[in-house]
Amino acid sequence: MQSATSLADPRPTVADFHRVNRGGGLFSESISQWLGAVFALVAQRLGLRPTALTITNLVLGLATSVTVVALAGPVADGDVPAWVVGLLALVGWQVAYSLDCADGQLARVTGQGSAAGARIDILCDVAAQIALVAALAATAVAQEPSTPTWLVATFAGTWMVNLVTSVMQAGPNAASMVTSTSLPVRLVKLVRDYGAVVFVAALVLAVAPALVLWVLVAFTVVNGGFLLASIAFSARASLR
Repeated sequence: MQSATSLADPRPTVADFHRVNRGGGLFSESISQWLGAVFALVAQRLGLRPTALTITNLVLGLATSVTVVALAGPVADGDVPAWVVGLLALVGWQVAYSLDCADGQLARVTGQGSAAGARIDILCDVAAQIALVAALAATAVAQEPSTPTWLVATFAGTWMVNLVTSVMQAGPNAASMVTSTSLPVRLVKLVRDYGAVVFVAALVLAVAPALVLWVLVAFTVVNGGFLLASIAFSARASLR
């Protein structure tokens, strides 16, 4: 894999940027990483550093989630059309995630990667995802005021499992419970593909916000189940 296209060609293409992507799942690789490659190309032409894309991702992600939180009540009361908020969330979260894909591509192709850059990337991801969780939780509570507090707390806690395990898989001790890359397996893994997840979340916000409560339930079960499975997988591997 080419890790520093800039050393051989000062004018890398979108394909060059996409070639060094770090995956993320079927949806992310097919859509988000390609959008990220376009953003990375534009940033390279403008002379921007990867951290500029990271910060832009954070600002856009936070702004989108804060807006969803602010409009959760008006949507529940029927004062604001749900599709407006859903469309805003779809565009805002997807573009923010594509920028998150782009910063790494830009760093790898132009040789601008650094430990500090990697740290701020992870920290901004955490901040953006906390805001997204707050947006979904606020919508669920606005739509159904009797939403259990323990469900919101468990949803928020287990949501970070995906981010934590992704970071763990980037190191020298990375391991996957399911190594198959067949299409059926990749389709199943869409439940943990961040690009697919935020797409579904925004779609529910737009079409049926009353069902956001069940989005919380579904992802609590998926992420909680994956956490337990990962613990069992790692425990078995450590005892061999």
